[in-house]
Amino acid sequence: MTNDLTLAIGSRVSHPQYGKGVVIQVYADSYEITFMDYGTKTILRSFEGLQILDFEAGATDLLSFEKVERVFTKLIRQFSDMQETVPLGSKWNGGMMILQPADKSLKSKEVPIDVFFNKIIMVRDRLRVMEQRINSSNLSNEEKVNLQQYLTRIYGSLTTFNILFANKEDTFVGEQSK
Repeated sequence: MTNDLTLAIGSRVSHPQYGKGVVIQVYADSYEITFMDYGTKTILRSFEGLQILDFEAGATDLLSFEKVERVFTKLIRQFSDMQETVPLGSKWNGGMMILQPADKSLKSKEVPIDVFFNKIIMVRDRLRVMEQRINSSNLSNEEKVNLQQYLTRIYGSLTTFNILFANKEDTFVGEQSK
């Protein structure tokens, strides 16, 4: 491939090791290409072994909708108190949490699981805001690290509730074992 060509998103190429693929992202020095059998790989523009099968011309440093969405989502979380919509695991939809006291003369309390789950999400979102405010504060690095360790332990205490989440990436993560 000649280095003076700029492929655009949608260009089809062939790589000597990965086979046929499609350009899904264009950067100043590289392309992100999705290959049929190897997934998405970053290939430098200077790589000589890339054969063009279907050329699409275009501008450089284009952003995909997915990446723009990720950037905006991160910014919104960072600078607002907006709560993210996090799906409850489908097996819990319509479920009820029953708190039964040991003393049988006392009445039990029923709470819809989705209401309880939303409260957990509110706690998580507020912990994230606290974390961001700690990171942007004028505290010393040592004080920031100490507070971050407390937050990590809090997240770890909340891992019990991970069974309620539909998506693993939404769950709580505490201190990782070494």
